[in-house]
Amino acid sequence: MQALIIQHVLCEGPGLLYPALSAAGWELDLRVMSEEGVVLPNSLEGYQALIILGGPMGAYEEERYPYLYQVENLIRDAYARKIPTLGICLGAQTIARAMGAWVGPNTVKEIGWSKVYLTPEGKDFWLFEGLPKELWVFQWHGDTFALPSGATLLAEGVNCKNQAFLLGNSLLALQFHLEVTPEMVDEWCKVYRDELVEFGGPGFAEKLSEETKRRFEEDRKIRERFLESLLLFLAKAK
Repeated sequence: MQALIIQHVLCEGPGLLYPALSAAGWELDLRVMSEEGVVLPNSLEGYQALIILGGPMGAYEEERYPYLYQVENLIRDAYARKIPTLGICLGAQTIARAMGAWVGPNTVKEIGWSKVYLTPEGKDFWLFEGLPKELWVFQWHGDTFALPSGATLLAEGVNCKNQAFLLGNSLLALQFHLEVTPEMVDEWCKVYRDELVEFGGPGFAEKLSEETKRRFEEDRKIRERFLESLLLFLAKAK
């Protein structure tokens, strides 16, 4: 099985997803779009899954980042072919935009650890079996999305309502980052340090790093269970 992974910038990689997918036997075609000369395929012919990661740009900035038009085309191609697709943060917003929904600034920026709450539909969805109905997740975004027509809201938050949705049985959008490791967060704290100072003041980056290390250990079993479910989703095991 082959999966196309679209990575927007060098520092925002697939994290925990890469070793989990590799161990499950997936062949991973990782395209880092910020690297010179990298292009996307014209279609998903030959692929069995599509994963779109996060990034600092807006899903609506196609004029500045023209490859986003092709990302949207691939999402629609995946939907037509019923190829399992996972979007994380920017990836989730791009799924929403590709399927005709509004994407734009949220009322507030979310950076750090916060709870999301499963909707009644989310509680009944097999992906969340065995997980708490309130999940601690890592957030780093300023934009949000409306739900595409026909989508089912699976999880919602306090400061940003739409946190996860399913469209059909194949498009899964997660506003939050489940893939991050403490090392990734440390790197983001360095790369985006000015943003963190503006958001939380001096010392916020250090606090975020320490909280991430603690959450990573405390919620390890929950995160591993969620990753197992995502692998089943991408492999069409349910």
